[in-house]
Amino acid sequence: MTDPAEEHRVAGRAHLLPEEIAAGSDDPESQAEAILSESDERTDDPARTQQESTQSPNVSEADR
Repeated sequence: MTDPAEEHRVAGRAHLLPEEIAAGSDDPESQAEAILSESDERTDDPARTQQESTQSPNVSEADR
């Protein structure tokens, strides 16, 4: 990773949340990179996210 903005973003997310501290993390920066990457994928393709999410309400094929 060479983009300073991305490095700043990862460094900010690498500060563990209380529940992450309780669970422990061997590599907070790698964990932050993975979390942010998954978040970016969901943001970039919200329709696919809704289809794949177990938390989204069921949407019929006709509504898509």
